[in-house]
Amino acid sequence: MITPVIIEQIFKSASISRWNDYPKMVNLVELDKQAHKFIIAYFLASFEDDIDMGYLIEAGIFEFLARIVVTDIRPDVFHHIQKTHKEKINNWVLSILENDLKLVQNGEFFERFKNYLNSKDHIKEKTILKASGYLATRWEFNIVYQTSQFLNDIEELKFKVEEELEDYYELIGVRKIVMNKKLARLVDLSGRLRFQKRWAQTPRIPETSVLGHMLVVAILSYFYSLKVGACKTRKIYNFFCALFHDLPESLTRDIISPVKYGIDGLSEIINDYEMRLIDDKILPFVPGNIRDSFSYILGIRKNGEKFIKDEFENRICESEPKFIEGSLQSVNEDKFNAIDGKALKYCDKIAAYFEAGISISYGVKSKELVAGFEGMEEFFKEKPKVEGVNFYEICESFKKHFGLEA
Repeated sequence: MITPVIIEQIFKSASISRWNDYPKMVNLVELDKQAHKFIIAYFLASFEDDIDMGYLIEAGIFEFLARIVVTDIRPDVFHHIQKTHKEKINNWVLSILENDLKLVQNGEFFERFKNYLNSKDHIKEKTILKASGYLATRWEFNIVYQTSQFLNDIEELKFKVEEELEDYYELIGVRKIVMNKKLARLVDLSGRLRFQKRWAQTPRIPETSVLGHMLVVAILSYFYSLKVGACKTRKIYNFFCALFHDLPESLTRDIISPVKYGIDGLSEIINDYEMRLIDDKILPFVPGNIRDSFSYILGIRKNGEKFIKDEFENRICESEPKFIEGSLQSVNEDKFNAIDGKALKYCDKIAAYFEAGISISYGVKSKELVAGFEGMEEFFKEKPKVEGVNFYEICESFKKHFGLEA
């Protein structure tokens, strides 16, 4: 499904600091920026006609992987080089990633990556990705600006950042964000998840935020979808369900499982409160034309007289959301809008396994981190497969690559 080298590349972005030559009140990293970019892209696409969401997702992943490889080059320098040496840059990126990406989907994923770097089609999708990346950067700059106003070139930089905005005014969603309409509220809400740290009670390298974790799980879900031969809508819904699975934590903060499930009845109380917050502070700001679809992505469905939320249950949605027990291969058609909730739970869990394991491999560990790592490994050992995908094998190859074998 995914190789340890690609896992390492993804988590490398959590150590890549942005705005290095400017003082800032918090560390801003590439993984969080990319996660924010994907979230913004989802909402910008909702206002446009004839957007290929499958292409948008995969193109975004391609751009993310490429950006990790070239991240040591300053953005302004990189953009200048691209104008005259784009082919050489692309070939270098491909040479770094080729061996591992060729193992995904029998090499088809890598071929699409190679074609994407040299293609000139899907202009609208590329514009949305470019605008989303810009808006995520602009959001970061508002943080940087607060602590950099004493620098003599900061106003010039601010002018350049704001000037670029004009390039994306053709997109309705961009205009709504700039005018501080409802959509701007969602951009802020999701962006604030970069300030909530995973494993907050224990030292860990690299630190990852809830926002960054959401993207890691989404990318894992996409590779899982490729592995099981998921239809187009199944891939799309799996990706965005994973991408938004922790969004309500922007309202409730991360409540760790031992607390949530260790106190009798607390889980249900939290679920009810979370539903109320979603109804008050998230759904009213979601564009009306995708509100039902977004609720489905969040895992909301009616159960008797009340609404419940479970993003990690297998489900389909033709006219209304419906829980599915067992395999989804029998509903692997676009019309069912299937979501592999159980597999996404595995992706969520193995992302946490990677977070703990990478830190342990660096020598930064605690009893809690080691216990969590070993506990998750035991889980995958006892229940290794979903739809034939062996997650325990991924754990084994991960341990070997990072020198964590006993």
